[in-house]
Amino acid sequence: MKKIYISIFIILLFSIKPLLSHVSHYQKITFLKYGLFLNNKLIGNHVFNFKKEGDLFYVISKGSFKIDKLGVVLIDYITETEEVYKNNQLIKFNSKTKQNDKEKFAKVILDKKNMLYIDGSSFKGHTEKNTPVGTWWNHEIVKSSKQISPISGRLNKQKVSFLGKKKILINKKNFNTLHFNFLSDDDKPINKKKINMHVWYDSETFLWIKTRYENFGTWEYRLNTVVKR
Repeated sequence: MKKIYISIFIILLFSIKPLLSHVSHYQKITFLKYGLFLNNKLIGNHVFNFKKEGDLFYVISKGSFKIDKLGVVLIDYITETEEVYKNNQLIKFNSKTKQNDKEKFAKVILDKKNMLYIDGSSFKGHTEKNTPVGTWWNHEIVKSSKQISPISGRLNKQKVSFLGKKKILINKKNFNTLHFNFLSDDDKPINKKKINMHVWYDSETFLWIKTRYENFGTWEYRLNTVVKR
């Protein structure tokens, strides 16, 4: 019964404010910056630039972090992505990611079959055109049963649970948020699932506020800067 109520809530949530659905409300934003924290220590940043040219909407991002111990670099990570939308539909996505000496990529394009074709370092094939890329800024991801890995193109099935409304404090500013848990839809034990993310969106604007996950420590993306047109 609880799952039924959650599903009804999500449907109502994104139908009562149609002007804020999809990516259209981000057309008023030009820049977002998130700090990346490991065990509450800032280790990197991820920035998003938004621009509109004609009927195309671009989201260009760059993220990086570095982990070192006693002067020895353990992880040196950098990723760059570009998303292109037309009439709220993803028509192209490209990413390049490098972790130390290991490189990964993902290319997605809306083809003549009206499906998304993925050419990635972990997957090559088709998926439905409404499958979102897991870049978190786009709140449409809460309604999807799967997501495309922005790093390698892998298709990941997911279950999304709404955990309630919560007020959170970031950079001395309070946000009224909607709290969701994203979990891989598979039979693996909880600590083996590829996706186990807690994500918070602003309850009015659906702006991505924070993401938290566990992987040899607690990782958090926290909203730092918003620049509007």
